[in-house]
Amino acid sequence: MVRRIGLFSGCLVIATLAMAQAAFVTDDQVAVFYPKGYDASQHQPSPIFEREPAAASPLSDSWHLRPVFSTRDGKSVATISVGDDVDLYGTGEVTGPLRRNGREISLWNIDNPAYGVDNGSHLYQSHPWVMGVRKDGTAFGIIADNTWRQTIKTERDVVFESQGPAFRVVIIERDSPKALMQALADLTGTMKLPPLWALGYQQCRFSYQPDTRVKEIADLLRYHRIPSDVIWMDIDYMDGYKIFTFNPQEFAEPKKLNDYLHQNHFKAVYMIDPGVKVEQGYFVDDQGTAADYWVKDKDGKPFVGNVWPGPCHFPDFTRPEVRLWWATLYKDYMAQGIDGVWNDMNEPSVFGGPETSMPADNYHKGGDGTTPSSHLRYHNVFGMNMVRASQQGLLLANPQKRPFILSRSNFLGGQRYAATWTGDNLSSFDQMKLAVPMSLTLGLSGQPFSGPDIGGFCENSNAELLAHWTAMGVFFPFVRNHNTKGTIDQEPWAFGEKVLSSCRTSIERRYRLMPYIYTLFREASVDGMPVMRPLFMADAKDLSLRSEDRAFLLGGDLMIVPAWAEQVAMPKGEWAPITLEEKPDSYQARLLQRPGSIIPVANLAQSTEEMKTDSLTLLVCLDGEKTATGVLYEDDGDGFSYRDGNYSLSRMEAAVDGKMLNVTITSVEGKRQAPQRVLRIGYVSKGKIIYSKWQNGTTIDVRL
Repeated sequence: MVRRIGLFSGCLVIATLAMAQAAFVTDDQVAVFYPKGYDASQHQPSPIFEREPAAASPLSDSWHLRPVFSTRDGKSVATISVGDDVDLYGTGEVTGPLRRNGREISLWNIDNPAYGVDNGSHLYQSHPWVMGVRKDGTAFGIIADNTWRQTIKTERDVVFESQGPAFRVVIIERDSPKALMQALADLTGTMKLPPLWALGYQQCRFSYQPDTRVKEIADLLRYHRIPSDVIWMDIDYMDGYKIFTFNPQEFAEPKKLNDYLHQNHFKAVYMIDPGVKVEQGYFVDDQGTAADYWVKDKDGKPFVGNVWPGPCHFPDFTRPEVRLWWATLYKDYMAQGIDGVWNDMNEPSVFGGPETSMPADNYHKGGDGTTPSSHLRYHNVFGMNMVRASQQGLLLANPQKRPFILSRSNFLGGQRYAATWTGDNLSSFDQMKLAVPMSLTLGLSGQPFSGPDIGGFCENSNAELLAHWTAMGVFFPFVRNHNTKGTIDQEPWAFGEKVLSSCRTSIERRYRLMPYIYTLFREASVDGMPVMRPLFMADAKDLSLRSEDRAFLLGGDLMIVPAWAEQVAMPKGEWAPITLEEKPDSYQARLLQRPGSIIPVANLAQSTEEMKTDSLTLLVCLDGEKTATGVLYEDDGDGFSYRDGNYSLSRMEAAVDGKMLNVTITSVEGKRQAPQRVLRIGYVSKGKIIYSKWQNGTTIDVRL
């Protein structure tokens, strides 16, 4: 241990430096470093890890990346020297470019409309994770196992600086970015396979009211033949913004409303915030008060902060008994025909509070292994603990259905409980373009299921913006059009026939690709691979791709180049341009298929409920060896029978024999009987897709 005096941010500081007091490596080459004085009660059990990294052997001298632990001005610091020749990624939900070198990120979840606070350097979520890719394509990941308020600096030294006690650091080494993502998922858990309907197009507004307006939106979506699956209810459906209630005038019969939506092949998602209105006689507040379930202020009294209903209590979700109580509130609520839940304002957001939240010296009781501590420790996981409880509630209410929860706030590892969106963005071309690196970065931080509000949430959208944003946004994992009160309409039909036609074309592309997209979500649920990926994942050794954050990959086989993106860096190889319609309009993104791949495409349906996989077009892009492969995953689209083998994973193979192209599709895994199929082949020839005739069976021979 040494003492060092130096300059930091213009101030003279004295820092105590030390290498790890203990370091070991697991069986799968994950190194864990503990600082001197580490107090496990201040950090464990960790919310990050689904599988605790277990010691296997002492760390060998050959392990290169090692943290140096120190204290600086009373803060706990971990510094990892990564050098100048590494491209850094990750760091969670952030604004800015995909490549994170030279950035400083604050991990303190806040309500940040239009990303206007602190230039968007901290938003609604925190992910203490940095991914590095070396010039040779090998990759490493660094986790600061710490929920306390902290910052990340990403330069030649990656520095985590925390306002809490000394924390451990976990470092993963792998041969490629893909292997690194799989290792991260192995430790932190994967997203659960969502219901198929959650992958469709979704329409939202703050707010559609009354219930007749909701029905009108559903009718208009069907009238304009816009494929769609979900309509969302914002807070105005409630009685005085009281959660788990319904407005007695405007939403007097929620079951009838939801039945109407179901009859028209829509699902209904409703918002639940964490703030519970302080009101004697209101059943949620009465129950929570009687059981003493609220977060406390520094004096030990239930904290009261203002949110939409006025003065509110906040459940202490660190306590298992509170999470269970919260879960029980969903049973009668979901019985009204509600299909999914939207947890918002869960940073937590408090109007007029410090940094629009509750005081850092508020008190949480903890439990289930976690110790009592201040809000400074538990703030960043408030939203994660909330959606953890909500997921439990949806499973209790509907044990035969896959839960779908969307959360504004979350933490590293929170993909186990909820999908996310990138919060209250701005209706602007700049923030439309910013959405690409934001969702890519979330994917590289372990959250595969994310996307922005299409068209922008804050301020007015316009015809050009909506058309461009929809054309790009349909290829994000989460696809929802959403805007706020006091702004003009931005549904696909709001700007006239030209934009309506373009938005319809874009959304139809999504639905035609649904078999491919659902297969990608299944892959994410198995090994954590992002659904939406940066181009460098096509070739980790191609340095020209490292900073490309306008074009992106949907899975491994389809490249998306937005119409507005010029001079995009492209992966090497003969990526073939494909179209899913006769003549795409000028707003549509360019689609390019990876050589050596087969992409399954469905016939057009107006909802995922209507989609069938018994008729498929197989888009074949041959590689230099005149071969191609692909996979197709099929199951019931909801429920859990797939866990017992009720699914089919099929392999598609294509090869040229003389002047014949032979394509087969064969089920290779699962007990589910594949449907009797009608297939056709689409293959690229001289820049155009040539389609074969429809044929019955699982093998097609096409003369080239």
